Amino acid sequence: MDLLEAYRRSLAEFVDRVDQIEPGQWSDPTPCSDWDVRTLVNHVVTEDRWSVPLLAGRTIDEVGDRLDGDQLGADPIATAREAAAQAEIAATHPGTIDRTVHLSSGETPATEYLQQLLAEHLIHGWDVAVAIGAQPRLDPDAVHAATQWFAGQIDAYRRNQLVRTGVRVPDDADEQDHLLASFGRDPDWAPDD
Repeated sequence: MDLLEAYRRSLAEFVDRVDQIEPGQWSDPTPCSDWDVRTLVNHVVTEDRWSVPLLAGRTIDEVGDRLDGDQLGADPIATAREAAAQAEIAATHPGTIDRTVHLSSGETPATEYLQQLLAEHLIHGWDVAVAIGAQPRLDPDAVHAATQWFAGQIDAYRRNQLVRTGVRVPDDADEQDHLLASFGRDPDWAPDD
């Protein structure tokens, strides 16, 4: 699958999960033990907002601290939709995919950055889904694209403690469960765990 199409699907699925959040669910726990639903959604919205200037060639210093803190405001669902729409425009603008992005980890090809964002939306979309009791199945083609990319990244992510380790799934588990486990998620997680 084309990277931009997989990225678009991951954005759409994330926004679809956010659209299903009921007013009383924003403080519910998520598989990210330190984050409730609102904190997790704010994290992804912040990533989406960061992607716009970074994909346009801006540096972290140029963006400054304007994306610190709460990005959701009074209407978090509308804010998540708007941030995802702007992120998609930035990613699909002609020539963007051929750029170099200035990340905190250094100069990074835009394709690598978009792979990271693809995985971010998939994994956190699943987090939101299971936290609120929504359907947690992810787009299988987007999952496959993320799995192929992450196979070459997992050791570095573990070494830098960017993912939890020790989650095991049966060898015959499906690709989604293997991807979730590689990002430190228990595919059977439920809010009462």
